Amino acid sequence: MRSYKIAAIPGDGIGTEVIAAGVEALEACARRDGGFTLVFDHFDWGSARYKKTGAFMPEDGRAQIKGHDAILFGSAGVPDIADHLTLWGLRLAICQPFDQYANVRPTRILPGITSPLRNVSGPELDWVIVRENSEGEYAGVGGRVHRGLPEEVATDVSMFTRAGVTRIMRFAFELARSRPRKLLTVVTKSNAQRHGMVMWDEIAAEVAAGYPDVTWDKMLVDAMTMRMTLRPQTLDTIVATNLHADILSDLAAALAGSLGIAPTANLNPERTFPSMFEPIHGSAFDIMGKGIANPVGTFWSSVMLLEHLGEPAAAARLMRAVERVTADPALHTPDLGGKATTAEVTAAVCAALAADNR
Repeated sequence: MRSYKIAAIPGDGIGTEVIAAGVEALEACARRDGGFTLVFDHFDWGSARYKKTGAFMPEDGRAQIKGHDAILFGSAGVPDIADHLTLWGLRLAICQPFDQYANVRPTRILPGITSPLRNVSGPELDWVIVRENSEGEYAGVGGRVHRGLPEEVATDVSMFTRAGVTRIMRFAFELARSRPRKLLTVVTKSNAQRHGMVMWDEIAAEVAAGYPDVTWDKMLVDAMTMRMTLRPQTLDTIVATNLHADILSDLAAALAGSLGIAPTANLNPERTFPSMFEPIHGSAFDIMGKGIANPVGTFWSSVMLLEHLGEPAAAARLMRAVERVTADPALHTPDLGGKATTAEVTAAVCAALAADNR
């Protein structure tokens, strides 16, 4: 029997609630499939640990999880700690050293969920956003000098390397090629950012030459927001920089109905390191402890985790269970306009898994 080790890192806020739900659903998947087992190791890394020890994760934290097959991550961030400390102290402290350079965020309107877009049904919004996840605007290069003085200076340098841009473009073209429409949109801002983004455009064209079967176009990021809302049916696979894709993927999730349903895979495609799977909704401290966090984003992230592990049948079964549950308005959490609890949605998904005879 196949066995996989999963590192579960709930992090902060509602992360503890949704990761518990995700573990429950994944364990139900393994029981229903019968062909594999999942062994979860739980890590209490996050802001509570930082307040006690001065570090979000132990010094040897990455060594502790390097041998796992995948990581299931909740969220990072609390109101009383600066966001850049939590992000760089936990999430990016895992993503960057593990070279999880391909951040993949699928978006579509699930059954039973209404998009805020007028006259848009599910088939017209079926996208995958590929976010460059290792450099660009979040490279961490920069600094501050003359702190507190009138002439204080702060810089963040957006770093683009030929190697980094080439590999994310190849990943995006390969993904677009694997999808039925074989359509890719490259997001840019080369009209204003005349060095790094110009190279981004040039490398996109170079890589495109190797994919004659993929239709591709280029879109300025500001115009892209209009296209996503006014002509969603013209989009399929999208590739963008670290910052641009971060923003556009939140817009995409909102257009699909809620940030609570959106998943993420932080992939190391070469599998030198484990990949990490997480919902994109953040720590949502305003609803923490109320039992109403939407676990669908974590379930969908778990689908991507199972696909990455090479368990497509189990992944498809979990996705069917999620869609069966979202189709029932009585099982919508408050972010979707309903009154269901996290526990009720989780129980319904596990029941749907058990009842799936396909």
